[in-house]
Amino acid sequence: MADDPYSVLGVARAASDDDIRKAYLKLVKELHPDVNPSKTAEERFKKVTAAHEILGDPDKRRQFDRGEIDGAGEPRRYSRPHAAGAGRGGAGSGDFGGDFGFSDVFSDIFGGFRGAAGAGGARPGGGTYAPRGRDVRYTLDVDFLEAVKGARKRVTLPEGGTLDLTVPEGVSDGQVLRLKGKGSAAPRGGEPGDALVEIRVKPHSQFKRQGLDVQLDLPITIDEAVLGAKVEVPTVDGRVQLTIPKGTSSGRIFRLKGKGVKNAATNTTGDQLVAVRIVLPEVIDDELGYMISEWRQRHKYDPGRK
Repeated sequence: MADDPYSVLGVARAASDDDIRKAYLKLVKELHPDVNPSKTAEERFKKVTAAHEILGDPDKRRQFDRGEIDGAGEPRRYSRPHAAGAGRGGAGSGDFGGDFGFSDVFSDIFGGFRGAAGAGGARPGGGTYAPRGRDVRYTLDVDFLEAVKGARKRVTLPEGGTLDLTVPEGVSDGQVLRLKGKGSAAPRGGEPGDALVEIRVKPHSQFKRQGLDVQLDLPITIDEAVLGAKVEVPTVDGRVQLTIPKGTSSGRIFRLKGKGVKNAATNTTGDQLVAVRIVLPEVIDDELGYMISEWRQRHKYDPGRK
């Protein structure tokens, strides 16, 4: 059974749209996997996202408040209204939680009630009830830089059609994008379902992502490590200059502020972490060997091996 979205977001039923948005953003900043990678936070984040999909959409919020959909956005099942003077409801009242009779089994199978004229279905409180179309799921492969910077992509559907969508900047591997109304059509003119697109981020040859930070291994020469240098470093925004101080050892990490992944929901941007590693020339010639040999005899030191 889906959780009550008001309880999940911690807001009252009379909360304004702005109150709901503020509550959602506060929870996102606290629970987003890029900020809080714990399993518990991940599960709560999923519930918060699902709750906001209901309460953040005025139409869905009204449907939920009227009891037409549940906390997962799925149509609720209704039982047949009681006849006048019969059962708990009295004349003309609907029963939202009583026993389901034989007719309710058929209504479950066929997705709704039949009205007297055969169009739509009776709904407690009057009007007609048309079931919502099914959500459909797709997967989309995107390059690492497309996930970081955002992109316009086209999904080819199994039935041969296409679906255009915007990949937001900062999207993470496994994240699901919901495209409202792009799912299956509904019978009897109901609201169409949504398209749920799961993002799969391809590995990059140089960059790796850790939360909002981007990691990079940077090879440097022995002379750059000893004497220092200015070297070009690739980032997700293009190449930049990095100063390597004299005496830099392999494994030292340099932080490039603001060169990581941007999270629009929390308005934060990660950094790029550059780990240098000293790469010796493929051939150690006599000149280099002699120079190092002479230096070692006069300047032995302890590198801290244990």
